Amino acid sequence: MYKVCYFSIFKNDNDMIEYASQPHYLAAVDCIVFGFDGQHVKLLLVKRGLEPEINKWSLIGGFIMQDESPEDAAVRVLKKNTGLEGVYLEQFQVYGKPDRDPIERTLSIAYFALIDISKYQSQLNNDFQAEWFLISEIPKLIFDHNTMVADARKKLRYKAALHPILFELLPKKFTLPQLQNLFEEVNDTKIDTRNFNRKINSIGLLIRLDEKDKSGSKKGAHYFKLDKKKYHSNFQRFLNLIPNLKLD
Repeated sequence: MYKVCYFSIFKNDNDMIEYASQPHYLAAVDCIVFGFDGQHVKLLLVKRGLEPEINKWSLIGGFIMQDESPEDAAVRVLKKNTGLEGVYLEQFQVYGKPDRDPIERTLSIAYFALIDISKYQSQLNNDFQAEWFLISEIPKLIFDHNTMVADARKKLRYKAALHPILFELLPKKFTLPQLQNLFEEVNDTKIDTRNFNRKINSIGLLIRLDEKDKSGSKKGAHYFKLDKKKYHSNFQRFLNLIPNLKLD
């Protein structure tokens, strides 16, 4: 016969008391959803559905359930509040000032999401009045959400210089004017078109397609797609596309 032994993770009762005596906080997630419509980078906001600050503009957020990881919570909250799923999500910062939520001490784990607006437009629901705003026209948001957006923009700018995440905002095939618009919007700068096109063609990381977009002119603009294999091995080449790029 085998004797079953039970072990406690606590060495003694004092350990249990130490855990129980610690303050307990709420944990939440907030999603900063950036989208690109071909011309402008936009931010997706919803109307908050509970007090305090009910009906005020807010990021897409919610509390983390007991059986969830933060990432699972972010995916669930995003789908529940907007209908969006299968989008690029990346955790970037934790916000925990004691007074950030006036009701109860709440730590928020922030994620940013990147989507091509045209690809996901049909997924959006109207339950929480989700609406796209130009980055330059973001209204005053609840709590510290404006700070989150500012931090997420800095993070996006940094990541975009080192990784191919900006292409999450583009359709699979895109024109050079669309790509230039995206780089200008993310980096908040103007780029000389002739210089941009010359550098893009010289780095050899894009594949030109035979198909053209003729919505803007009869001549049209060639569609391109990213050569992902070459990009991952030569991503540093994109650093030279943006003059005086600041990565802080």
